Amino acid sequence: MARRGQRQSGAASGTGRRQSGDTRREAGDTRRQSGDARRQSSGGRGASGGSSGRRRPAKDAEGLIPVLAKAVREVEGAVERAAIKPSTRTKFQVVAMLVREERARVNAEPSATDAYRAEQLRRLDGVATILAKTAAREPALLALLAEDAVMSEAAVALRREMLTAAGLEVAEEAPAPEPEVAPETAVRRVVPQTVVARQLANPFLTPDFSAAPVSRPVRPRRLAGWELITPLLRSFEYAAASASMPLPEAANLRTTTGQELMPHQARLIASAAAGHRTFLLADEPGLGKTAQALLAARAADAYPLLVVVPNVVKTNWAREAQLWTPQKKATVIHGDGDSIDGFADIVVVNYEVLDRHVGWLGELGFRGMVVDEAHFIKNKKSQRSRNVLELSDRIRSRSTRPLLMALTGTPLINSIEDFTAIWQFLGWTDQQGPRADLMEALEETELVPADPGFYAAARSAVINMGIVRRRKVDVAADIPARRIADLPVELDGAVGRSIREAERELAARLVARYHTALETRTSGVTVEGIDHELVRRVAGWERQEMDNKKTGENVFSLVRRIGLAKAGLAADYAAQLAQSVGKVVFFARHIEAMDTAEELFAERGIKFSSIRGDQSATKRQKNIDAFVNDPEVSIAVCSLLAAGVGLNLQVASNVVLAELSWTNAEQTQAIDRVHRIGQEEPVTAWRIIAAQTVDTRIADLIDSKAGLAAKALDGSDEEVGSSADIQLEALVSLLTDALSKG
Repeated sequence: MARRGQRQSGAASGTGRRQSGDTRREAGDTRRQSGDARRQSSGGRGASGGSSGRRRPAKDAEGLIPVLAKAVREVEGAVERAAIKPSTRTKFQVVAMLVREERARVNAEPSATDAYRAEQLRRLDGVATILAKTAAREPALLALLAEDAVMSEAAVALRREMLTAAGLEVAEEAPAPEPEVAPETAVRRVVPQTVVARQLANPFLTPDFSAAPVSRPVRPRRLAGWELITPLLRSFEYAAASASMPLPEAANLRTTTGQELMPHQARLIASAAAGHRTFLLADEPGLGKTAQALLAARAADAYPLLVVVPNVVKTNWAREAQLWTPQKKATVIHGDGDSIDGFADIVVVNYEVLDRHVGWLGELGFRGMVVDEAHFIKNKKSQRSRNVLELSDRIRSRSTRPLLMALTGTPLINSIEDFTAIWQFLGWTDQQGPRADLMEALEETELVPADPGFYAAARSAVINMGIVRRRKVDVAADIPARRIADLPVELDGAVGRSIREAERELAARLVARYHTALETRTSGVTVEGIDHELVRRVAGWERQEMDNKKTGENVFSLVRRIGLAKAGLAADYAAQLAQSVGKVVFFARHIEAMDTAEELFAERGIKFSSIRGDQSATKRQKNIDAFVNDPEVSIAVCSLLAAGVGLNLQVASNVVLAELSWTNAEQTQAIDRVHRIGQEEPVTAWRIIAAQTVDTRIADLIDSKAGLAAKALDGSDEEVGSSADIQLEALVSLLTDALSKG
């Protein structure tokens, strides 16, 4: 008996040692951690425990954790297969949220034993480990882990399904109340004086119901009671079809002012002229969405027209309006709007100041509204989204069929859930589901979400509401193979004021020098008005002193300051392009401008390659290969001087020129890194220009020298200018303008 007891004691001791060893191995073997976690969290299919071989009780297969484990394995598999869909991102977000909630519940449960709590937390850690490793494989998922990440309607529905599958009661959630804004934190609303004048000029502004639609017969409601927003979103995930509505052929490719349109532009304008009034225009950048929107407004007579845009393109919209619809006055809202024309036909405002002007904008009687870079409003809880949706609701309430256009270059299929806010802006849906026109189109399919053909039919119904998506490769025959698009930007704040003051001081110095030369002239020659020969001589003296470093602020240093001030705006636009069309080449002259751009890309989680003059040949080639071959590297940040020659970057078709060259040759060489033999898409170079500065003069001079270069290649005797010529001509232009104004 004693020996038997000793053997039992030894066996128990051995079992204890084995269990202790199993525990140590389970805790310390990080290489098997995620695999063990998957088996543990699934409940009952074989728990980790070393050599003990014990099976978990059946109760471990119940509850929320097994549901989470199954879902996280599905997400992991989709990421490994590179088959990420909107539903995959939704599932990832919901699992992460439920893991947090379940962890908090377990920790707070008063009746739980320490052993139970430790076991549950360990199983949740297993699910969390898989989430973390999956996010490491696909960094785009990391944003969904933030506690303040917005949940879409599809995510809310999936959360409800998973809790129900776990056997948990799901409380009906009351709609979140609108946040109360304390008086001291309330948005400061303004009404510019010129707007007051316009309102006083027409105090009896009445709603416009002149285009009221013909009433339709009441149809049986097959879809009554169905939740339709989620199926509509998923229809873009499951059904394969063209993402562009049918458009009529255009009879004329010229505008009334003589500009020539590209065929794809003319077709959309023809659709507006035929009566279509809502468009989600998702053409790739470079296909002229701005011109299409402005001309569609003219075709629909949608004036006054409100245009909401990012700050970086605000000035460009005003310039494009002057180009395409010169008979319509455009005005831009800066700050409190003190400088706007209250009687203008087109009002351009940027998202950042929209909250100050929502009040009077909603009462002005707009008959059309355009939202540029419309993916900016994807978060319906954000202030910018609320402002835009409020304005569109008020415009629809005052005009039965207003023109509403959402412009974005972001492909729909990659993030369709982001477009629920855009559908709401366009009046296709509201918070509950489809509005009348879209619901009627869905009813006409005679299908419900349970029917196999519903998704394809629903997708077509949404597309026909006004989705238009063309890629550059689709319309390559209609557009130039290589073109330069100028993008004017405003230099705001202290930096902008400092640059404009420095330019005024430079002009004043040139004027003083001109008058001194005029007063001390001994030749006796007198010239009526401006003596242009003397202007060139004064500019030449200034240019010579620049070389000898005898002047303080000069045109060369001024342009450098402008380039550095533009760098952040140019990088912001490059980031938008990268999100929309993929790879982008970013050129700058100065290292500081490149550094600014790279800092912005790093902050936004955008992968980039840096190609500079101070790199070794090995590092330079490594960075080039990364941009060309790695699909995750979106932007090549290149030195205009060091990377302007000897590179083949034709994997991209969009170039951002953050700083201007001093010669057309430098600019052309940079663009030709992308526009090379083998390039299958038209190339667009986006030239960022600081409005109301010497930058605009230099851009015009470069373009004029490009014309001379073309003539020289055709056998002309004209000489092609050097960088010194551009600097001299810039000084001549600056002095001539100052004398004309003085």
